[in-house]
Amino acid sequence: MFATFQYEELIEQALKEDIGTGDLSTLIFPEGYQSEARIYAKAHGIVCGLFIAEMTFKKIDPCLDVQMQVKDGDCIRPGTLVMKINGSLAGILQAERTVLNFIQHLSGISSITRRFVELVSDLGVKVTDTRKTMPGMRNLQKYAVRVGGGTNHRFGLYDAVMLKDNHLDAIGNLAEAVQKIKTKVGHMVKIEVECETLEQVREAVLSGVDVIMLDNMSLQDMKTAVQYINHRVVVEASGGVREDTVRQIAETGVDIISVGRLTHSVEAIDFSMVVDDFKPSIQKHLHSAEKI
Repeated sequence: MFATFQYEELIEQALKEDIGTGDLSTLIFPEGYQSEARIYAKAHGIVCGLFIAEMTFKKIDPCLDVQMQVKDGDCIRPGTLVMKINGSLAGILQAERTVLNFIQHLSGISSITRRFVELVSDLGVKVTDTRKTMPGMRNLQKYAVRVGGGTNHRFGLYDAVMLKDNHLDAIGNLAEAVQKIKTKVGHMVKIEVECETLEQVREAVLSGVDVIMLDNMSLQDMKTAVQYINHRVVVEASGGVREDTVRQIAETGVDIISVGRLTHSVEAIDFSMVVDDFKPSIQKHLHSAEKI
């Protein structure tokens, strides 16, 4: 179940950005002019964002009838009918671009995530996202990762500790940094440390961290680190992970592979909307009948 209230502000901002003080183009239509619209996929992928699309249409006009033909997580291909919308033509067209922007972007994330997951599906490794997300879009982008079969890393600075190079450089000593943070957070908070060298890996294990991130290490160093850690700590690999390298990284024995490109440089999946079956307003018909 979605906590849809958290997306209301995002939808409002997106529509305000596009419509501004009013849609000038739809002024050509008589008031109440009705139509049916259909949204089709134009590429192969995994569809995502349908609930936010419906919320956007309803935000413009609560009377719009939105009928989903597929569900989030379904495979789509060129020509797949995704949804039908019936109601005010002006309302449909005012929401069109914002709706397509949402589902194109989110479907792009779910699609690339599915490709990464399938490349390592037999190796028991989790593919996870990062905090490299668009401002204001993090919850939606991470939802799209889950739809694609991936898992979520921390959502923000508040739900786990990650000591990275800048933290460690400022303190000057990995073990000291870990001990300091343990005195500041509760025992239920996981602590992850970013390691760039095998020596840092050894320090991190001895410091009692929960997760070690192997950052931009060579495949050989990753194998050595995994063997040394020997299941004592969860091992994450990160840094420049691509579709042509993810399987080699997974074969080193790491538990998690975090992939920034799932959200920070995703290619959108193309969709288009077709409008037809135009109908004059019911009010116009009633007015004509009264004259007769």
